[in-house]
Amino acid sequence: MIHAVLHDAKDTVAVAVVEGVSAGTEMNAWIMDDDTVIQVKALQDIPIGHKVAMRDMAQGDTVFKYGVDIGKVVAPIKAGQHAHVHNIKTKRW
Repeated sequence: MIHAVLHDAKDTVAVAVVEGVSAGTEMNAWIMDDDTVIQVKALQDIPIGHKVAMRDMAQGDTVFKYGVDIGKVVAPIKAGQHAHVHNIKTKRW
């Protein structure tokens, strides 16, 4: 089962595409560009449509989604954690 999708291998977050991803779930994430599957263990519940970190990120790191810079990390994020407005902010303002 595929739990999350990312477009590019350099993406640091993937999007949950199924409901019910709870902490402890061994998630399969499909990389669309090269048609491979990678795994990450969910450390928190991840709502459908929300981002999950695919690798550890430190404060100030750039977040990539769909191969594009979508913002910066404002609080450390571990691989498998929910990545959202509490730990990522846009660089626009």
